[in-house]
Amino acid sequence: MEISAAGRFEVRITAADVGKRVSVRRLTGHGDTAEKFTDTVGVLTSWDDDGVLTITRRAGEVVRIPESALVAGKVVPAAPARRRGPAATYGELARVSSRGWRPVESERLGEWELRAAGGFTRRANSVLPLGDPGLPLDAALEAVRRWYGARGLPAYVQTATGAEGTQELLCAELERRGWVREVSAELWTGGLAQVADGAAGAGVLLSRTADEAWLGRYQRKGVSEVASRVLGGGPSVWFATVPGEQGPAAIGRLVVDGRWAGFAAVEVDPALRRRGQATEVMAALARRALAEGASAAWLQVETENAGARALYTRLGLAAHHAYHHYREPEPTGP
Repeated sequence: MEISAAGRFEVRITAADVGKRVSVRRLTGHGDTAEKFTDTVGVLTSWDDDGVLTITRRAGEVVRIPESALVAGKVVPAAPARRRGPAATYGELARVSSRGWRPVESERLGEWELRAAGGFTRRANSVLPLGDPGLPLDAALEAVRRWYGARGLPAYVQTATGAEGTQELLCAELERRGWVREVSAELWTGGLAQVADGAAGAGVLLSRTADEAWLGRYQRKGVSEVASRVLGGGPSVWFATVPGEQGPAAIGRLVVDGRWAGFAAVEVDPALRRRGQATEVMAALARRALAEGASAAWLQVETENAGARALYTRLGLAAHHAYHHYREPEPTGP
């Protein structure tokens, strides 16, 4: 917190600091013997005429603070880079993860990429807004809605929070326009060698294609031809299978892209969980990626998937940023 030479807290932020990362302290109540305060760190996304500040925290949580409750505040440096693991910018990871889960159709809107794949996953059916769309925001969003509407799909925009260069301001603008956040998850990164050392990788079969047995274990049922194209798309794709008595005991997918190895669809037969199968799959895939010259790992995990998060933590990975999918507002009027 910002404390003056006289020992008093000071508010050293103004509306001109919208878009910057700030740390603020606000009064939240009075206890029996002292006042109670709460600290918030995040990106200042608005400061409206009614004197209410909006701060977006790392995971995308929005905190609204009356100006009258502020007791201290200052601009702080951008979120520090991870001290362990591979260094990477948000833009690099966004592009790598997009190449690792390719749509069947895409089109540019300025620096935005419009992606569609018949509705198979939001990642392959959403806008990746990296940069300037070349139009005012309202016009760009209207163009987005027309593009997806012509394909019989709802319009989604994928945004990110919590790292340098992420899109807290765009999130706030979407919410002001009635776009609804439906899904949030995190992108994690780490050193690939530690993943490879997590287990022996014994008994894991690798293939360039996903056969019927692999697709039968994949949790997204009714996989279509479009879905198969998304699963098979990417610079260098591998599928892992641990054979079982009644279909695969475990599966996984890998895409190698330069120094990056992306893991997805790591799934285990529910009857065989907590036996190290997922670790074996990831180790085998990691060794394949190392052989192709990769050195860094990335994957995406939902915030409520406690089991997966515990596994990835043991393998040395950690959250780099959060990402979110915003759905277009429902039509109004006749």
